[in-house]
Amino acid sequence: MEFKHYSVLLHETIRNLNLKENGLYVDATFGGGGHARYLLNQLDKGTLVGFDQDDYAIEAAKLNFADKMAAGSEPRLELVHDNFSHLKDNLVKLGFSDGIDGIYYDLGVSSPQFDQPERGFSYRFDARLDMRMNRDQELDAYTIVNTWSQKELADILYQYGDEKYSRQIARKIVEKRLEHPIVTTFELVDIIKEAIPAFARRSGGHPAKKTFQAIRVAVNNELDVLKQSLEEAIELLKPGGRICVITFQSHEDKIVKNIFKKYSEVEIPRGMPMAPADAKPTLRLVSRKPIVAGSEELNENNRSHSAKLRVAEKL
Repeated sequence: MEFKHYSVLLHETIRNLNLKENGLYVDATFGGGGHARYLLNQLDKGTLVGFDQDDYAIEAAKLNFADKMAAGSEPRLELVHDNFSHLKDNLVKLGFSDGIDGIYYDLGVSSPQFDQPERGFSYRFDARLDMRMNRDQELDAYTIVNTWSQKELADILYQYGDEKYSRQIARKIVEKRLEHPIVTTFELVDIIKEAIPAFARRSGGHPAKKTFQAIRVAVNNELDVLKQSLEEAIELLKPGGRICVITFQSHEDKIVKNIFKKYSEVEIPRGMPMAPADAKPTLRLVSRKPIVAGSEELNENNRSHSAKLRVAEKL
């Protein structure tokens, strides 16, 4: 079983974790395990806990990392089939209640998910509208496209996809589904093309890109679970532990930036002119600006162009 995926900002991410011997680390978005394999190769001992809500990714990892999961293996890999918003509960279940030495996120959709037509993530393949990262959940793209109100559709297209023509697309979706349900990705693509002015379709990439991104974010509640997970991760970090987050869209990066800013500055209580003398921040920003891919990686992988890595350390 293969789950191949180009690991963006691989060396930069693992290097910035500042690995410790016998450390406990968390891969919040295991995917194909590229970052995990590189990290495990840097350790002589220690443990990595890999989270993924995609059952396909977990089953592939069990086969591809069997040697790292065998009894007595050092360093050791533990896999968790769950969303990364449930970090604390799962780590406690595994017996890791004393905190972690580092955690990293590689956000967005992995290449295998895009490349499996039946998953319905891509506008390049004709498939049933799905887009669920966790295939056990009920909400899917078909439900959103066929049951959400015109206003709800327009809102998510604008907020999650920065779609300039969100209202026109939402209106056209509602018109078409009155005739019959919108079942497949290609049906939705045709509707989007019909809703967008001809001149706008000739530039700026595929006309369905932003709509598909927005619906995927809504299906998987990606932004809310990211906020929840980052809050838990910061709480779980031991002093000196680091958190690394790779984002691919502005909404994700803004969330990471704001949460890191919140915890790296001293909060001034309401009504006080300045912070108390003993008040201290929780995090230290390792780099003020996000780390981006170098020219060599950019030439190898187009997806790296939009990648931003932010790193912070627990004080």
